Amino acid sequence: MALLIKKGRVIDPASGTDDVLDILIEDGKIKDLQKKITRPKTAGVEQIDAAGLIVVPGLIDMHTHLREPGYEYKETIQTGSWAAAAGGFTTIVCMANTNPVNDNASVTNFILDKAVKEACVNVLPVGSITKELKGELLTEIGELKEAGIVAVSDDGVTVKSAEVMRRGLEYARSFSVPVICHCEESDLAAGGVMNEGVTATYLGMRGIPPLAEEIIIEREIALSAWTGQPVHIAHVSTAGSVRIIREAKARGIMVTAETAPHYFSLTEDAVVSFKTDTKVNPPLRSREDMAAVKAGLQDGTLDVIASDHAPHSTLEKDVEFDNAAFGMIGLETSLPLALALVHDGTLTLSQMVEKYTLNPAKILQIDKGRLCPGADADITLIDIDSEFTVDRDSFRSKSRNCPFHGWHLKGRAVYTIVSGTVAFSLKN
Repeated sequence: MALLIKKGRVIDPASGTDDVLDILIEDGKIKDLQKKITRPKTAGVEQIDAAGLIVVPGLIDMHTHLREPGYEYKETIQTGSWAAAAGGFTTIVCMANTNPVNDNASVTNFILDKAVKEACVNVLPVGSITKELKGELLTEIGELKEAGIVAVSDDGVTVKSAEVMRRGLEYARSFSVPVICHCEESDLAAGGVMNEGVTATYLGMRGIPPLAEEIIIEREIALSAWTGQPVHIAHVSTAGSVRIIREAKARGIMVTAETAPHYFSLTEDAVVSFKTDTKVNPPLRSREDMAAVKAGLQDGTLDVIASDHAPHSTLEKDVEFDNAAFGMIGLETSLPLALALVHDGTLTLSQMVEKYTLNPAKILQIDKGRLCPGADADITLIDIDSEFTVDRDSFRSKSRNCPFHGWHLKGRAVYTIVSGTVAFSLKN
């Protein structure tokens, strides 16, 4: 089966392309990109009229939680992939904090086998740095890489011991495995449920200070410089973190970083509602922090936008705020929220696309995120002017913990194509 995408505005940061082009897909690969491609006379050629649409490399979300194995009542590899496709993502990277933890090849193999059988997008697993995320014994990173992981991370907790983290970085370096760092000093953050500051005091809630994030980022950058192993900082939320990363990059240290849409769309003021969907880790921060995150995206300090999709059931969320689980879902709102930065002039369209395609592909060292002959036909078609109201009850995700329910947004994916097959169409 062949597919011809006609007259879309193709934006590919990898090649610098921004032009109205046709794209021909055959056998799951991009066959050709030209100003005008005549429809092949062979039978079985589908055609998509992309006039007025933006055509970009398939979006990559390098930070998701699919919950399988162990927490299938919250999300599964199948339902998470459906949500990803609806959000425009052709590739998603799932963290290791499952049950059992993805700390050995058998769990990695389980995830990959499930993905082949049930997922409609590419699912790439992350292995843990330490056994059972306990921060004590290193995993067999070489064995995990051979099984198919694309990175290691103890996301959800920080490797508490600097010595263990140092050895983990050295071990990862020997196998050229990317390291994703969850940065939170556990003693400073202990018992906190929201950002430390005036709002937390007003609400009578225990706060998590920005310093809890920043002090570990400083540590990971220092360890990166010492070991020569690049580090990727997850879910950056504070002005201080952006400054630290910016300064480290200026010194030539091999650090990259991501933020999530909720850190440039919401502030701690949202917690005043006491809605537990606003409880995330790291917490929603101040207006000054949000402005710094936007500036970091604009100047390239923050390389990637990732959802940190964290599904929870009503069992974990329909409780008192102090007792609720941290996390919100984001696969189906990530792109529209990021497009708001394009509409308000914070980012150009090309800059935004780069943070969802080329940059995560480079960090993860995967052959994705580009449009050229021979590349995998993973493609997202976006209508940047399509206006809609977020309805979490219509989500493909199994969970509903979304604080953006009822928001009016502009721009979304209308086609998600994975290996030449339409995995999602807004028309269906």
